[in-house]
Amino acid sequence: MSSAPGRSRQHAGNRGGTIRTHDSLHVDLQFTSSDVRTDASNHFEQAVSEVKPSKLPDWSNLKVIHRNTLPPRSHFHLYNTEEDALSGDVTDKSRAALLSSGTWGFHFSTSPFKGPRDFYKPDFDHDDWKLIEVPGMWQLQGFGKGPQYTNVNYPFPVDPPHVPYDDNECGRYVRRFEVPDRLKDGSQWRLRFEGVDSAFTVWMNGREVGYSQGSRNPSEFDVSDFIQIDQENLLCVEVYQRCDGSYIEDQDQWWLSGIFRDVWLHSFPSSHFEDFYIQTLLDDHYLDADLIVDISVNKPGETVSMKLLDDEGKTVIEQKRTLDTNMGKFEYHMSKPEKWTAETPYLYTLVLGLGDVYIAHHVGFRRTELVNGVFCVNGNPIKIRGVNRHEHNAKSGRTVPYSALREDFAIMRSFGINAIRTCHYINDPRFYDLADKLGFWVLDEADLECHGFEMVGGNPGSFLSDNPDWKEAYVDRALQMVMRDKNHPSIIMWSLGNEAFYGRNHQAMYEEIKKIDATRLIHYEGDRNAQTADIFSRMYTPVDTMIKLAKEKEWKKPFVMCEFAHAMGNGPGAVQEYIEAFYKYPRLMGGFVWEWANHGLLTKTKDGERFYGYGGDFGDDPNDYNFVMDGLCDSQHFPGPGLSEYSKAIEPVQVLGMDGNQVKIVNRYDFLTLDHLECYWELISDRSQYIGRNIAIPPGVKPHTEATLSIGGVLTATRSTEFWIVLNFSVRTDSKWGQPGYLVARGQVQLYPPKSLQLIKTLAPLPPTNHPIIQRKSDFIYATIANGTTFGFDMSAGTLSSLTQTSVPHLNLLTIPFTLDFYRPLTDNDRGGPFGKRWLDARLHQTQSHFREIRVKETDGACIIEVKSRVAPPVLAWSVDTTTTYTITPAHCSVRIQARPQGRLLPETFARFGLTFGMRNIRIVEWFGRGPQDSYVDKKQSQFINTWGRQANDMFYEYEFPQEAGNRTDIRWVELREEWGGDEEGRCE
Repeated sequence: MSSAPGRSRQHAGNRGGTIRTHDSLHVDLQFTSSDVRTDASNHFEQAVSEVKPSKLPDWSNLKVIHRNTLPPRSHFHLYNTEEDALSGDVTDKSRAALLSSGTWGFHFSTSPFKGPRDFYKPDFDHDDWKLIEVPGMWQLQGFGKGPQYTNVNYPFPVDPPHVPYDDNECGRYVRRFEVPDRLKDGSQWRLRFEGVDSAFTVWMNGREVGYSQGSRNPSEFDVSDFIQIDQENLLCVEVYQRCDGSYIEDQDQWWLSGIFRDVWLHSFPSSHFEDFYIQTLLDDHYLDADLIVDISVNKPGETVSMKLLDDEGKTVIEQKRTLDTNMGKFEYHMSKPEKWTAETPYLYTLVLGLGDVYIAHHVGFRRTELVNGVFCVNGNPIKIRGVNRHEHNAKSGRTVPYSALREDFAIMRSFGINAIRTCHYINDPRFYDLADKLGFWVLDEADLECHGFEMVGGNPGSFLSDNPDWKEAYVDRALQMVMRDKNHPSIIMWSLGNEAFYGRNHQAMYEEIKKIDATRLIHYEGDRNAQTADIFSRMYTPVDTMIKLAKEKEWKKPFVMCEFAHAMGNGPGAVQEYIEAFYKYPRLMGGFVWEWANHGLLTKTKDGERFYGYGGDFGDDPNDYNFVMDGLCDSQHFPGPGLSEYSKAIEPVQVLGMDGNQVKIVNRYDFLTLDHLECYWELISDRSQYIGRNIAIPPGVKPHTEATLSIGGVLTATRSTEFWIVLNFSVRTDSKWGQPGYLVARGQVQLYPPKSLQLIKTLAPLPPTNHPIIQRKSDFIYATIANGTTFGFDMSAGTLSSLTQTSVPHLNLLTIPFTLDFYRPLTDNDRGGPFGKRWLDARLHQTQSHFREIRVKETDGACIIEVKSRVAPPVLAWSVDTTTTYTITPAHCSVRIQARPQGRLLPETFARFGLTFGMRNIRIVEWFGRGPQDSYVDKKQSQFINTWGRQANDMFYEYEFPQEAGNRTDIRWVELREEWGGDEEGRCE
């Protein structure tokens, strides 16, 4: 389509033209120079001689994933002695030096083609370079445009495998180091990067070492020909914000860049291990096992030793053999080894020796498989009570300090979580060591997601997942994962990634994994029909739909909820329904709540106020706003109310009910009996709590079975009072598998119901007068009851507008009159789900009560005020006609509301149904009901009935994104007070 002045004028009024897919667009330009041909020719020849870039960059070349990297291997360190190996001290005693702990020189540019291209040369002057912490993300240290958050969208133009050349931030790192004395006796030196986002090129002492990509995967280079053993070394790394691999790293998280995990210099002696693979093959009775250790060394003819120690350090196995090739195998049949499970994480220690070097690695004997379609470990069906966990720290992004990692595990363990999905990439290697030791089931997930193609049109799977050109890139992600993590007993499943649709490349990943490891099952949610995957997987399937799948008669593969119970903001609700279904149906494996913690990044306002930012707070566009704040914990990883509710639902002991003095419980451990627990009871009533004695738990209660506890004659409470019994299950002092005294479960059962409101009124002490005092002033009517409280009604508005006390008769405690209300602030899940939009469309938030009639009737013992109103929004015709009846006796004022919804476009649901009013001088709130945290009709099982009290300011949980909070349920009474106390003094009434 050509463009000439005449045609431009002709189409100027069209405000645009139609462009078809195969149109060829070009523009003809006219020159007025008389020597235009000569000029054009000269310019063309000059341009050809200066083509830049001179070749396709590695980071934009699908055919280059790695260059000069070593084959992937298990994560291990070599040691000079067995004692050093058993210490696990990688920093000071291994044959490796940590290069990433501290500051490096740093230069930032907006493109790899800008900035110093020869910075890696030994004579380059880096003195004026800035400093940066390594490991770390440069956007969080003041460099570049800053963090950017997207859930699905790619933040750059989609043109796979290419990323923009001129919008691809580049960080150049420089580090000078000397080889420590303890590493100088090696014959091979390896430079290992545990994680660099997203791709990088390495130089050492002015020479290029290689290139690698795959942000969360390790990369290892042989630098023996580059390193200077007795001189200072110059290490230079050029990191690219984006590469072709970024198209398969579109996870729901912040886009951040840099050397974010450790960098190690390894020293390998002339004879050394290349890799090893541990297998523990239990027999079909799950009693005995074959320990198989495949090893590879760097040259044939080596003598290798193998030793297995129990958890007390005693030698169980000791073997030695000479290898004919560089491959070998140890095999040993063990009689009744201790088994590893998430509940009983018994670990042996394997020690491999070769010449003067040793490796130590933990070993857990366990077997994962499908038994008649049911997912089992060591022959027992297990239920996953898990979470999805991203690697995130509010200050350092994906660089998570080891102390924070340990704290995550400690919190998870204390709240009863038994499984983790490493969404959506392999984690820091230390994560798996802790999971092995502490006992967690791990779904290890490959660093792969390309969700953004959902937004570009066409078949999203055809771009990458079903495109053979991307096969090598996909298979590499699987290979890196399995080769690094294969020796960890905590890993019970591999995952082919997340939200990458489905295609032939997933099949290729599956086949590659099975070649290496046939002992574990493979998961992938995007394989909707499980034609490749060993397991059916879904996200956010409603409970009733999930149950239908569980009830199918013909099924051979189990079902897991890889994401469920979206925990964003004030959520999740209805968790109990999922958990009960998991345990009821054998096909259901359980699930992983989305997700563990918010991803807020610590930042400041212009005024210096600190807060946790989300999408858009850093000038990032496009962004997905606060969708990154969707965890059970806040951005500091402090537990939120949602974690308490989830923890209650998954407790390993559940109290099912009570019949007489018999309490029915169920053991929801997968392997343990209840013999390691003890139980004691409490009695709860209004303002009273009685601590009882222990209750005997029947011995040998098997996993997933019910038992009955006999309370005996301890229940002596009067039936005239509401009473609840609380059963507390804690770890015995002699238990091997838990912290003595730790509370693992609580259950509460109602013994006697509360009195009815009518009974309470009849039992109330008789006041000194038999009629409230009624006064009329202007448009107000005032009713004073025996304790001096006066209720004032505005006759012109039909509202209870005044509340005073005899002690301060002129102080109206009400700031907002009593009003019937159908709305509350939206929660995050309201906004993301259907209800929030429907409520706003119905203008529920704009409803007002319009007074129509008020009637006053005085009887011998009461004053009855009846108010008729119409609650309705503007614009629309629906309404709720209400009749509010206030009955004032000498002892109290009771309120009764009748409501009748009607009209067109009436909303199907209301956000709430209750009275709203404002009151001054409230400093203390005391109540008898569920607490102490907030609760809702679908989120209250973790909050027990008792007498609670809190300062008014502490009644609300401050979600990092403001929303509905602070509700309480099943309330018998509430007192609003100016000061603490159990009597009438201090009450706001």
